Amino acid sequence: MTALELWQRYEDWLYYHESLDLYVDISRVGFDRAFAEQLKPRFAKAFEDMAALEAGAIANPDEDRMVGHYWLRDPDLAPDGLGEEIKTVLNDIEDFVEKVHAGTIQPAEADRFTNILSVGIGGSALGPEFVSEALASEAPRMGIDFLDNTDPAGIDLVLDRLGDRLKSTLVLITTKSGGTPETRNGMLEVKHRFEVLGLDFPSHAVAITMIGSKMDELERMEGWLAEFPMFDWVGGRTSEMSAVGLLSASLLGIDIRGMLAGAKEMDAATRIPKLDDNPAALLAMAWYYSGNGKGEKDMVMLPYKDSLLLFSRYLQQLVMESLGKEKDLDGNLVHQGIAVYGNKGSTDQHAYVQQLREGVPNFFVTFIEVLKDRQGDSIEVETDATSGDFLSGFLQGTRAALYDNGRESITITINEVTPRTVGALIALYERAVGLYASLVNINAYHQPGVEAGKKAAASVLTLQRQVLQIIRAADQPLSLQAVAEKADAIDQIEMVYKIVRHLAANDRGITLQGDRHQPSSLTVSAG
Repeated sequence: MTALELWQRYEDWLYYHESLDLYVDISRVGFDRAFAEQLKPRFAKAFEDMAALEAGAIANPDEDRMVGHYWLRDPDLAPDGLGEEIKTVLNDIEDFVEKVHAGTIQPAEADRFTNILSVGIGGSALGPEFVSEALASEAPRMGIDFLDNTDPAGIDLVLDRLGDRLKSTLVLITTKSGGTPETRNGMLEVKHRFEVLGLDFPSHAVAITMIGSKMDELERMEGWLAEFPMFDWVGGRTSEMSAVGLLSASLLGIDIRGMLAGAKEMDAATRIPKLDDNPAALLAMAWYYSGNGKGEKDMVMLPYKDSLLLFSRYLQQLVMESLGKEKDLDGNLVHQGIAVYGNKGSTDQHAYVQQLREGVPNFFVTFIEVLKDRQGDSIEVETDATSGDFLSGFLQGTRAALYDNGRESITITINEVTPRTVGALIALYERAVGLYASLVNINAYHQPGVEAGKKAAASVLTLQRQVLQIIRAADQPLSLQAVAEKADAIDQIEMVYKIVRHLAANDRGITLQGDRHQPSSLTVSAG
């Protein structure tokens, strides 16, 4: 294709949203017009599916629930009177935040709250982390830290870093059911640290959970500072526009109404039932073509702006948890999904662009371009060139170099990173995921694999309790095989070994003796 032909292709397929000042360019993906025409019947069904979803159809039969994250930014669309509840929660968030900032709501041991400690996992962490990184100003209203794992060393690092500031730290505990182990563990670790320091945990604690959950019951029993509801019809990976994301963002001083407005505008654009005029549909078509409708290529996210670094982590859950499915809606074995990973430009120039250009062609790239370099003027680091010019040059050069070597890419361009554009980006990808799921005939709104992983982890801890009882009751050292036999887990002897090795490494009253190169020779005893 000549340069002029490529330019014409760029113009033919360029999408531009005037109000949001947002561009979507799929011209560097190799489909043709005939391919797009072939997909139009599938898109007609996908548009119908999305309309039914927004009208309140049951989208997750596993849990018999609707999926209504779109209503969070346009409550007037919500069925069954849910719109007023959405508006009430938003007003309650803003009222609470105003009082925290004014010092009207304060901790027992300080004049006002200065910091936020957000405890959550998955969608309860990734969205708030991304938004806080993207939009918190140089002087946010409060500092923020996250506990998003059950790693003891990571928990200690965050709590030690906060140190004396814990007395003025507002703790947000986010869990839909109240039973998610990682979040529960984080809460218990924080409570313990507060108790050690003589601080009153309930006067610092805010629950974000479903009414009637275990966390809701605990909050009421202990008399926490506040509680905000999570809705049954909002999944974790699409919860950033609910209290899950809006509370922490508002506390930081981020314009949450702007985020909601940007998402609402993008929702309107992505409802248009016409492929060429719908940016989410264009993305879904490009994904479908690149991966042959089977996810055969990975999605590499390269935002050329430091503040958007965490966008790829956010999209990992949104895309992979939604699309990674073993069976389609007809029960056929399909093993669908699109793997997502990313870095940032131009850091990736010195990391993995070498492989992207010359290695295994098992990916397509999405560049996120931000036109505005910074607030204020820039110096020239070379004649007629600023640092921002170099960043733009690296993006355009990398895009061209990849295309020249047969590597496909998508480019999404925004003018600057603002609450409106971040809200729009989130909404764009939420809709693209939903449309793509319909194209490949899968359910984007359940996650049986995640539930299977949780059950497997629970079974390991059940086995650990059995193993500990057996070892403590023994009057002499036992072989690993003997422990496994007594636990009726001889088929899990490797797991028994890994359990006792971990316990011994953490001084949990377990001693291992023998040749570590030959685990079967080890004996284990209490003490």
